[in-house]
Order: sequence, then structure tokens, then C-alpha cells
Amino acid sequence: MIRWKSLIALAVFVAIVVGVTVFAIPVIERDMNLGLDLQGGVYVLLQAVETERSEVTDESLSGTIEVLRNRVDQLGVTEPLIQQEGSDRIRIEIADADQDPEHVLELIGQTAQLEFLNAEGEVAFSGANLVDAGVTFNEFNQPVVSLELDDEGSRIFEELTRIHSQTGESIPIQLDGEVISSPVPQETITGGQAVISGVGNVDDAAILASLLRSGALPLELEQLEVRSVGPELGSRALQASLYAGLFGLGLVMLFMIIFYRVPGLIAAFSLLIYLLLVMFSMLGIGVVLSLPGIAGLILTIGMAVDANVIIFERIKEEIRNGKTLKSGLESGFRRAKTTILDSNITTLIVAAVLFSMGAGPIRGFAVTLSIGVVVSMFTALFITRILLSVVVNSNLIKNTKLFGVR
Repeated sequence: MIRWKSLIALAVFVAIVVGVTVFAIPVIERDMNLGLDLQGGVYVLLQAVETERSEVTDESLSGTIEVLRNRVDQLGVTEPLIQQEGSDRIRIEIADADQDPEHVLELIGQTAQLEFLNAEGEVAFSGANLVDAGVTFNEFNQPVVSLELDDEGSRIFEELTRIHSQTGESIPIQLDGEVISSPVPQETITGGQAVISGVGNVDDAAILASLLRSGALPLELEQLEVRSVGPELGSRALQASLYAGLFGLGLVMLFMIIFYRVPGLIAAFSLLIYLLLVMFSMLGIGVVLSLPGIAGLILTIGMAVDANVIIFERIKEEIRNGKTLKSGLESGFRRAKTTILDSNITTLIVAAVLFSMGAGPIRGFAVTLSIGVVVSMFTALFITRILLSVVVNSNLIKNTKLFGVR
């Protein structure tokens, strides 16, 4: 006797998954963070150079990365990738096709060493005494950079302006060794507020203020590679990857349905759930999707199918040995479970090694691969099993040929 309640519950579940898929597609398309190779942007590889002033160490590289991050943040881009590569290199990826590579290099390549000189031409105090910098306008409506100094800088600046206001001498202000302003104080300035005038237009003043806020680079850097990826190239790469993935997914689903009939149809439906879970997992932990990440995702689709193939072949063996559909189903999943866990755990170990020793796209590939492996095990051993059990227990199907058994 057919158990209609089980079939109705299954139909409702299928309808819910299809509905969630329809509503999820625009959300995933809108919120998924795309990498440089998929949406265009700027790629810069820098080499840290050891000088008399500083040695290249992990600490100095971390400090340099922090300064670079502060500077790149001034561009207003979303989640730029700035990380150490090897022992002496820094890689920057800005996934924003509107960014001009020359402007990016100009911003990250300057040292921004600020110095105030006394009457003897010696450094009275430096940018190390700077608390904040911003853009404002003077009485002639010209853009200037306003500075806020710490207690030590305020004390020195007050003394400096007191002396120079009496002698009528200017206070040269140097940026990276070049005098950019020489104001003559008319009175003693207290409170630690200073202004740099003659800084060009508003954009120039904003860049200077951002450089001063982020501070000087601890290390000297050389450009090894600068690459710009256009939005059209990234868009074509994304489209080609999606078409390849959908085409491969369609072929896999067709193969499963032809060779395994009802279990193949359920496996194809489980693959849909698998994709939803993977995408939402990537959104949840903020994974940046790149071309290697898509490759990892497509690879795990194949692994998810492999798990189903192992299970279905075990079920077919049990049925050929004389077991019923129900008992064959239980035995098949039990026998396949160990094999699936062993093969996927070894893949997770490889992914962990790739993540710990790799960088950039390799790490992205490892993260996507790990998520896909975990989710594929869940859908194969849990979702597929429940769906198949519902179908078998409903007594709707009794012919073993519909399970691919001849």
C-alpha cells in the first residue's frame, strides 16, 4: 500500500528547495564577493628591500602591510587583499575595475615622511608626533591640510612658532625630504594644531592627508609586477566559468539519471541542495570567489557525484545478493560510508596543506575545496539517504530495475 503522506511530504520538501533556489540566485549573485580575476581590478606584487635603516623581517613586513592597508582603504574599495607572500614580498589585489593602476601605485608607493625644521635646518619634530590629518580650507578658500599633534609635538611646535614669530623666519615643512610649505607664523600657536598650505587642489590635499594619517612605510619596496584586469575580461571569465560549470553539472545529472534511474534523480536533486549549501556557506564566511575557487567548486561537484556512485553501486550489489530494496538501501549506505569518509578526509588533509603553505588563489582554491568536500559528504550521506528512504518506504517503487539493477 502506497504511503501518500510520505510522498506528499517529499513533494513539499522538493517545492521548498526549488523555491529557495529561485529566491537565492539573485541574493548569491548580488552578495557574493568576486575576486580580481572575475570583476577586474589592480594586481601589484612588491619586493621588500633591506636597507641600512631597516631589515626585512616578519615584524617589519607586518607593519608595512598595515600601513599599505590604511592607504588602500583611502581608495574606498571593498575588502582589498593585502598579504605577505614568501619571506620578503607583499601582494595587493584590489578587485575594483574602476581603479587606475597609476593612482594605486602613487598612493601605496610614497613614503610620506613629514618633518618640521627649525631655524638651523634641523628636524624639530616629525610625523611620529602626528595624531590626525585632514583637509580643510583657509581664508582664501584654498585647500590646506590640517594637522593635530600629540603632547610632545604640541609643546615643540608651540616653542617653534614662538621663536619664528619673533624672528619672522619661516618654518620649512618637508615631505620625503622636499620642502612643500614654508609658513611664517605671525604668533605663537598653542593647542597642537598646524596647517600645511600650498598643497595643490582638493584631491592632492586629500591624498597627502591620507598618506600622513597612514604614516611612513617601515620598509623600502620595489615593484615586481603591476597588472590591471579589465572589467570586460573579468566578466567574460565569469560567464565562461559559469557556463562550463552548468554544462558539466547538467551532464553529470543526466549520467546519474540514465545509469541509476530513481537514485540518480534523487542524487541530481541532492546536487541542487549541495550547491545551495556551498554558496550560502561561502557567503556566510565571506569567501572571495575567484577562478581557482570556481575550479575547486566544480571539482567538488564531481566528488559529490563520486560519493553517490559509491553508495548506489553498493546498494545494487546488496539487491543482486537477494536483499529487498529497503534492506539493500540500509546495507549499501552502511558499507559505502567508510569508503566515502576515508577518501574525503584525505582530500581535506590536502586542502589544509594547500591553505597553510599556499597563498592567494591557492588558498581560495583550498577553502572552496574544503567547503565543497564537507557539504558533499553531508548531502550524500544524509540528504540523499533520507530522500531515498522516503521513496522506498512509501512503497511507490518496487521494481529493482528502477534502481539500475538488471
